[in-house]
Amino acid sequence: MSMRIPRDNTNDYTEEMASQRRDFASERTAASLNHVAHYSIDPAITAGNIENFLGVAQVPLGLVGPLLLDGEHAKGEFYVPMATTEGTLIASYNRGARLLREVGGAKVTVVDDAMQRAPVFVFDDARQARKFGIWVESNIAQIAAQAETTTSVGKLRNIEQYAAARMRYLRFNYTTGDAAGQNMVGKATFVACEWIVANYPGIRRYMLSGAMDTDKKHSQLNTLHTRGKRVIAEVTIPSDLLQKTMNISATALYKARSINQVGSFMAGSNNTGAHSANGITAIFIATGQDVANVAESSAAIVYADIDDDGSYYLSITIPSLIIATYGGGTGLPTQQECLDMLGCNGAGKVYKLAEIIGATVLAGEISLMSAVLAGDWVTSHDALGRNR
Repeated sequence: MSMRIPRDNTNDYTEEMASQRRDFASERTAASLNHVAHYSIDPAITAGNIENFLGVAQVPLGLVGPLLLDGEHAKGEFYVPMATTEGTLIASYNRGARLLREVGGAKVTVVDDAMQRAPVFVFDDARQARKFGIWVESNIAQIAAQAETTTSVGKLRNIEQYAAARMRYLRFNYTTGDAAGQNMVGKATFVACEWIVANYPGIRRYMLSGAMDTDKKHSQLNTLHTRGKRVIAEVTIPSDLLQKTMNISATALYKARSINQVGSFMAGSNNTGAHSANGITAIFIATGQDVANVAESSAAIVYADIDDDGSYYLSITIPSLIIATYGGGTGLPTQQECLDMLGCNGAGKVYKLAEIIGATVLAGEISLMSAVLAGDWVTSHDALGRNR
């Protein structure tokens, strides 16, 4: 007979209940949980972040920097905390950060901002669905007013429409302040949809999500239209400095990029770069982001060129960087400390964090791409990436 995991319905976030769950797990799995049991946080503060709390998973935390930025919200040098278990990762990002520093820093720009919920409405036929779409366009102000009754910071920016069969998919686009906003826009869109149903006859039924918001999964729609923050990081590197620092020429890097573009296309990849997921995931863990959002956030468009003077231009566009500096896991003590290191804790800091992440990813891209061509990729993993 299976046993239920211990739980206290009145006050479940205590050390006593955590201890009971550790004992329960140990008895049934023969695992020692000594390290899981060691933590400095009060279990009470994890309410809203986790259920059945029994301890913590400790991930090594490293430091990258100084990373020099020329952003609109992040200017100057930053030391970036990154949580990872992959040897060589911190060293590689530090090498890229050094190169960026020597050329005056990475220029980073947040060019778009939108979080979605995408309900679908079902009608008797396609003509009724088309007529409904026209009504939605005519009543966008009222729909927005209803949605925004649920939030003090969320704003409905626009509604995209997509037709298929007898259905009309509506993709609500919001700005969400310093929160990532998935829950915020879900609640706002639900209220708006209920108002729509009450005020438009002939709707057979609707679903709050018809999957065109692509929550926790990448889509081409995100690459084109943005989900979260759309961030572009770019740098121009003199050819002689590239050769001196990375032991590779601008021409060799440019030619390799052309080859990689073809390989990415044939593979059907959502990323024409090397490994943006590495840096994004490590910063997400350190700063309390929803790590599952890496599924969307790791998509990237890398572009390279050689300028007339022989310098190497490199940029990376991250079309769906989903981050927060307020709410969710960002409120936990360890994650607060990491956000404090970046000067990104609290309200009004989310664009600053987006720019820092963009620059960090750029540093990792130039470092790994150079290492692959210069022959340092395998040898560095042999030297730094083994612990046994």
